[in-house]
Amino acid sequence: MSTKADITDTDTPLLPHLDDNIAMIQNALGCSPDLIVKNFQWGDHWRAALLYIDGMVDSAVMHDTIIAPVLSLRNDGANFQPQPGVSALLALKDDVLSAGNINEVEQLMPLFNAMFSGDAILLLDGSATALRIDVFGIEERTVSEPITQSVIRGPMEAFTENYRKNVVLIRRRIKDPNLWIESRQIGRVTKTQVGIVYLRNVAEDKIVREVRQRLDKIDIDGILESGYIEELIQDKTLTPFPTINNTERPDAVAAALLEGRVAIVIDGTPFVLTVPGLFVHFFQSVEDYYQRADISTLLRVIRMISFFIAMLAPSFYIAITTFHQEMLPTGLLINLAAQREGVPFPAFIEALMMEVTYEILREAGVRMPRTVGQAVSIVGTLVIGQAAVEAGIVSAAMVIIVSITAIASYVIPTTNMSITIRMIRFLLMGLSASFGMYGMLIGIIAMVIHLCTLRSFGVPYMLPFGPFVMKDQKDTIFRMPWSKMIMRPSLMNRENPQRQRKKPAVNKGE
Repeated sequence: MSTKADITDTDTPLLPHLDDNIAMIQNALGCSPDLIVKNFQWGDHWRAALLYIDGMVDSAVMHDTIIAPVLSLRNDGANFQPQPGVSALLALKDDVLSAGNINEVEQLMPLFNAMFSGDAILLLDGSATALRIDVFGIEERTVSEPITQSVIRGPMEAFTENYRKNVVLIRRRIKDPNLWIESRQIGRVTKTQVGIVYLRNVAEDKIVREVRQRLDKIDIDGILESGYIEELIQDKTLTPFPTINNTERPDAVAAALLEGRVAIVIDGTPFVLTVPGLFVHFFQSVEDYYQRADISTLLRVIRMISFFIAMLAPSFYIAITTFHQEMLPTGLLINLAAQREGVPFPAFIEALMMEVTYEILREAGVRMPRTVGQAVSIVGTLVIGQAAVEAGIVSAAMVIIVSITAIASYVIPTTNMSITIRMIRFLLMGLSASFGMYGMLIGIIAMVIHLCTLRSFGVPYMLPFGPFVMKDQKDTIFRMPWSKMIMRPSLMNRENPQRQRKKPAVNKGE
């Protein structure tokens, strides 16, 4: 009989007696009612049992590939005699069962892992080995449109919570045998399936090795979402800037793999991680490559301008109105002074109140039901802003600054970089309120120095700006036409840097 310690003992072997194995499995699971045990018998001495978790298997597939072939042995079970040197279990696997994916299991914990992953377990009396048969059939969310990374032009497919389906979505776009997938289970309790996906002839070996090593060092009881993995394998935790990108778009992952990056697929989440994640990657959208080069360049320039507006606008306003009024035209200065005549708070407190209020409204809009969340956030912002101006708590100019700052933060394609900007904004506001423009510049210089010290899986975070790589500037703030982007990013693709072949020159007169 099994004991409680057997559940965590990975070396517990299966027993040669069928009844003992069934009792051991049932006791280990506390005689759970969702464990289904179906017994079979044919001939005089052949006995078997099929075990599976109710609701995790496809009943139709299981009946056609397992139950029906085994039941057919009742008619000719007396003639079921394995060939010399072949065990009865292997004879069932090779000659009777019609399922495609069948593997052998000899220990208790791998048996549980298989059963909890949607496999059926076939036990045969007299054999200390079981068969795990893939009949996975959980009802799950189908492939739908992306929610957080929608585009105007491009594929309208997003990852789901199913690991296998996500891998298929990637393989559908990259039909190459060099697309390698390495799978492992992480989490002592959850046994979450995690896959490392990369192009063997494109990705740098040292980056792939680094990903393997960091994943293998994880020792935690459970992985419930990709955020667990992201936090555990990132290079530097004491930084507000993200060093690992995440996306719910299969085309974005395929594009990252073609550049030489590595994808990490986690079961149970529609977000796939891509590494290394450099600073410039968080300002690029997959839609940039579906538009013409000039349109994509314009959109990227707008994003960079929005980045500086979202980060610096409130602190710049505080510094100008508090310390450097001489920099303003006389008419604008008189207008601002008239607006602030009845405001009892300094500019910093005024900006801080409005920014905190807007962050509360934005978070409330995200957490509330979708049917009312957006309406509440918009109406709440308008009503509170108008009422605050009329009450003389804040000036109208401050409402404009906070509004344009909030709008600019939504232009950033990735949510984690947008949150980083919001964090830095408050720090720069404090420096501007204390030291004016000098404080804001000190904050910017410190941020740039910090960015230059960051690395993502051994790759400099500010690449290709620092270190500056001239030939890689074709796909940064500006995007050159595809005919000009012949080479992949150099520091991530030393072995296979060429993306496309140059076409031979053609005489115009021909």
